[in-house]
Amino acid sequence: MKVSHIIIVLIIFAWPLNYLYQRQLGAISFLLLAIFFLVISIKEMKKLKEEDKNEPPNEKIK
Repeated sequence: MKVSHIIIVLIIFAWPLNYLYQRQLGAISFLLLAIFFLVISIKEMKKLKEEDKNEPPNEKIK
């Protein structure tokens, strides 16, 4: 996921998360942010694993 997309999503969800925080429901907004970043990190890990599969194996130096 591109950094600009992440920033746009955070800006869009800033108001609802702030509303939850003001209503003493900050734990819910923290949980939603944690889930968001978890999904992003899982996508990045999948992308890295695919790149590793496409690379030829390293040759051993004797």
